Amino acid sequence: MITAIVLIRTEIDAINETAQALLGLPGVTEVYSVTGEWELVAMVRARQHEQIAEVVTGAIAQTDGVTATHTMVAFRAYSEEDLERLWSIGLEQHS
Repeated sequence: MITAIVLIRTEIDAINETAQALLGLPGVTEVYSVTGEWELVAMVRARQHEQIAEVVTGAIAQTDGVTATHTMVAFRAYSEEDLERLWSIGLEQHS
């Protein structure tokens, strides 16, 4: 399964409606309202890169309220257990 993280700029007065519309798109599994330069972050999951391209350029970018997107494709997913282990590297020396 391929995961893409899509940063989305929206019209400010349409954030909620845009987020709901994005959730209805095939392949969009989650949408988050976030702080910073981007208003929304969408998680897109598909079996092939071509499907990611279709969802991002053919659906997300065409959704009412969306003014810009930036897409990142994930190489590897780490579980909470893996992340906890990575963040704690070196802490044993300070205990």
